[in-house]
Amino acid sequence: MPKFILSFFSTFIVMIGVTLSNKQSDNEHPYGHERFECIASIVLAVLLLVTGIGIGKAGLKTILSGHYESLKAPGLLALIVAVISIIVKEWMYQITRLTAKKINSDALMADAWHHRSDALSSIGAFIGILGARMGILILDSIASLVICVFIAKAAYDVFMDATNKMVDKSCDIQLITQMKEIISAENGVLNIDDIRTRLFGSKIYVDIEISADGNLSLNEAHTIAERVHDSIEANFTDVKHCMVHVNPKAL
Repeated sequence: MPKFILSFFSTFIVMIGVTLSNKQSDNEHPYGHERFECIASIVLAVLLLVTGIGIGKAGLKTILSGHYESLKAPGLLALIVAVISIIVKEWMYQITRLTAKKINSDALMADAWHHRSDALSSIGAFIGILGARMGILILDSIASLVICVFIAKAAYDVFMDATNKMVDKSCDIQLITQMKEIISAENGVLNIDDIRTRLFGSKIYVDIEISADGNLSLNEAHTIAERVHDSIEANFTDVKHCMVHVNPKAL
């Protein structure tokens, strides 16, 4: 599949994924639609892998054929075009990556890696053109294999990240530790009995069990739970839902 078609297709998938994931909750989907973005990321990861394999396949075919003498050294214009392509594609990668981080979009981050794959391809072309002009005709094919590995690794990372968010993987230990510190700081919380987190698309769901004085009234215990709930959602903007349960503890 030509690169411009892949690029258009990946952008189209991102638009669909982000649009659907931002839809409001409804009766049939009370937990929202965030996982549509994970599906888009998985599709993009596959496209990214296909791109990498295509680059590596061409280089491997040339190496295995052993017919390097048929390769011709390109002119200086080709070298200049490769440099321009590297700069433009890397700029597009950086812009898309910053936007993806700003709105916490995995699908957009995967699309950014498509721009990076184009930049890597251009780097490979530059190395190959430079090598050919220096008389090292095989350098282009070797660079293609190296780039294939880099792109395949990126595709794997995007795929695994999206898959983890599809199967309710918990947040990392550092984030959970920060949550515990904020919960413990709330007045009236005697202990954190349990805390469970799960990634739901680009959002986080948190279930917390705390201990409070068993002699408190229901209203007082509820107030403590509300403070914990509000503190978590205020300090962690990716948290979409936080449930707090209060256990009585004898003093």
